[in-house]
Amino acid sequence: MKTIKLASLEETERLGESIGRRLQANDCVLLEGDLGAGKTTLTKAIAIGLDIKAMVKSPTFTIIREYEGRLPLYHMDAYRLEHAEDDLGFEEYFNKDGVVVIEWAHYIAPFLPAHFLRLSLKHIAETTREITLEAEGTHYQALIEEVLAEW
Repeated sequence: MKTIKLASLEETERLGESIGRRLQANDCVLLEGDLGAGKTTLTKAIAIGLDIKAMVKSPTFTIIREYEGRLPLYHMDAYRLEHAEDDLGFEEYFNKDGVVVIEWAHYIAPFLPAHFLRLSLKHIAETTREITLEAEGTHYQALIEEVLAEW
């Protein structure tokens, strides 16, 4: 687990793009943080790293949005699923040879894959964020090390 401070929107975008360039098919990224912490901003930057040209929007009301790029991006928002007890088919997305990014992932914890990259954002000031990068699995540990090596 590593924690870094992002002093600007540009640094957040740079981090997201760096992560996106390294993601592979079937990777899963969990985003946690309060409202306004920067989860969707980080997802937009990850999408750029995946060579996605479409404008990425929050999937709050649709639950899942799909985008095409170097790899497909399945952007999920589990905020409205806090009390969901049924598997809503998330596992299908974890095996579709794309990248899954889930905001508010703790709401669907029982349905998550065993290995993932968790990014926890904390709002420090207007443009400053603290982000903790946590790996579940050696693939994601290596990814974190590569990203932080260029930081």
